[in-house]
Amino acid sequence: MAVIREQDLVESIADAFQYISYFHPVDYVRALGAAWEREQSPAARDAIAQILTNSRLCAEGHRPICQDTGIAVVFLKVGMDVRWDATMSVQQMVDEGVRRAYLHPDNKLRASVLLDPAGARRNSRDNTPAVVHYEIVPGDGVEVICAAKGGGSENKARMAMLNPSDSIADWVLRTVPTLGAGWCPPGILGIGIGGTPEKAALMAKEALMAPVDIQDLRDKAAGGAALSRVEELRLELLDKVNALGIGAQGLGGLTTVLDVKIRDYPTHAASLPVALIPNCAATRHLHFHLDGSGPAHLEPPRLEDWPAVTWQPDAEVARRVDLDHLTREEVASWTPGQVLLLNGRMLTGRDAAHKRIQEMIHRGDPLPVDFANRVIYYVGPVDPVREEAVGPAGPTTATRMDRFTRMMLEQTGLIAMVGKGERGPAAIDAIRENRSAYLMAVGGAAYLVSKAIRSARVIAFEDLGMEAIYEFEVRDMPVTVAVDAEGTSVHETGPKEWRARIGRIPVAAA
Repeated sequence: MAVIREQDLVESIADAFQYISYFHPVDYVRALGAAWEREQSPAARDAIAQILTNSRLCAEGHRPICQDTGIAVVFLKVGMDVRWDATMSVQQMVDEGVRRAYLHPDNKLRASVLLDPAGARRNSRDNTPAVVHYEIVPGDGVEVICAAKGGGSENKARMAMLNPSDSIADWVLRTVPTLGAGWCPPGILGIGIGGTPEKAALMAKEALMAPVDIQDLRDKAAGGAALSRVEELRLELLDKVNALGIGAQGLGGLTTVLDVKIRDYPTHAASLPVALIPNCAATRHLHFHLDGSGPAHLEPPRLEDWPAVTWQPDAEVARRVDLDHLTREEVASWTPGQVLLLNGRMLTGRDAAHKRIQEMIHRGDPLPVDFANRVIYYVGPVDPVREEAVGPAGPTTATRMDRFTRMMLEQTGLIAMVGKGERGPAAIDAIRENRSAYLMAVGGAAYLVSKAIRSARVIAFEDLGMEAIYEFEVRDMPVTVAVDAEGTSVHETGPKEWRARIGRIPVAAA
């Protein structure tokens, strides 16, 4: 009978969440490197190069892969013969480990968890509580999977109760294009089939914890081995989803997903529950075992496992922009897909700041910041450590600010925005009518982006924490013109072009 000590679980959980904040799973890195090798879309290839370069920098510097260091999710398989030497509950032990990880002074992680979600939405300040899933199994050990799941991909989770005669593949192929690019592809799709609605969702999430092994499955099929229906469906969906041409960051390209993971469970004769949850370019999870001999030993990966990809801004191709002297005429001259290197001072702001600005405008209160002829970056950065001006500071999903876009452009004097993913029709209309522009930074390259930020200071709404308004001074920060002053969106034109090139997409009608 194994005795699991309280301090061993706490220490292991803390170490695991620090580990996954800066180490990608090696299987994911290798698969992404292979995708970069075969990618033919210049924009997608550049985005993947940024993600891979960021990944290696984080592995070397022990800093977060993404500024959204996620909500803590823990799967526990507890042996029936385990005895606990503990005064805290298992939830409390997990939470204490999460707390230590997210407040670690050498690599403080961003606290994103809000208490009272339907009310005050107050930040817990330490990213607790974790979401913990338990299973009691035979044995005298504890199997643990820790995952840090970012909001951009979590918000794209989808679930349906299909009719038993419906095609699962058709539903997935109808659903994936509706996700947009806010989940930061290329990533992984987790799919749960059967059981009940909540069981399907849990299986989809747990499926994402498995290694990237689709090439092994391809080799098995090529060798003539018999495949199960789930294995056949994985291969079918991988090919058909990639044939949609969505590509890295939604810019159009050959690889949208690196793997499709599926778990299933028996279900009611009248039902076919299906859930889909994507994992983003900041795929973060780790599996370890406790047997009573002490805390888990987490072996760091070898840097040699990373592809030899180093992204650098191409000053000969990119256009340098002086943010301190930016004019509407210059913004109107930018073209879709053009690469810009931003220099000078920019403002930041996310959901909470935009909502507060809206309330102040409605009341007729003066704004604390002059937005005239300025650019705003949708970001909630990680706190800096050591000599950093700011911690990892990648973009957040831009569509969440769509409802505020017209107000910001027409009532504050703002002339451009930076975020990740596509913009919706209402935001594009406002951009076109105001001769503005939306610029896209690569999601999943947060540490790389932060290297371009030379200074950072909070200038308004300090009480909002990471959602406060900062002023960044940037040097050669890379962005792509995603929506120009004419309202042309590369998230519409890019996938359309690459879908036509790939040209083999039997997608069912909606």
